[in-house]
Amino acid sequence: MKHFIATTILLISAQFCLSQAYPNYINNNEFKFNIGNFLATSSIGFGYEHYLNEDTSIGGTLYFNSDETKYNGSFGIGPNLRAYFGFQPRGGIFAEAFGIYYTGEETNDTNLDSRNLKYNTTALGLGGGYKWTTPSQRFILELSGGVGRNINPEDFQNTFMVRGALSIGFRF
Repeated sequence: MKHFIATTILLISAQFCLSQAYPNYINNNEFKFNIGNFLATSSIGFGYEHYLNEDTSIGGTLYFNSDETKYNGSFGIGPNLRAYFGFQPRGGIFAEAFGIYYTGEETNDTNLDSRNLKYNTTALGLGGGYKWTTPSQRFILELSGGVGRNINPEDFQNTFMVRGALSIGFRF
């Protein structure tokens, strides 16, 4: 009986020691709204991020714009992989690799004709930014940007695309 009690006490105390040494992050999901693009271009953009650990996450972006000829087209969707650097877990400076599929329309205004040219393309790129969090780790403010290269651009389309965000969000 003494061995059972001693073993039980040892296991319970070991569990408390581990829980004190490593913080328990329970909010592994994050939902964001890109308020910067909404105010600048009236496009609606959302982001989702799932934390794999305290310095790595995977996620995705989705945006809609009513004007097909503006900033990166009318619709976009794509994944990203982020790595956080520094002493703040799940926040601070980050770098990301992203892919995005987007559609849009370019206007061709030459002397001979004026027509709209529709496109859909995929881009791969790199970006970075900074994320601020509240002490409770529930609400975030994020500033990010990136440059991508279109894999299959049309003749009338730019070879590179640019993206930026000023996002607010919450973790759950």
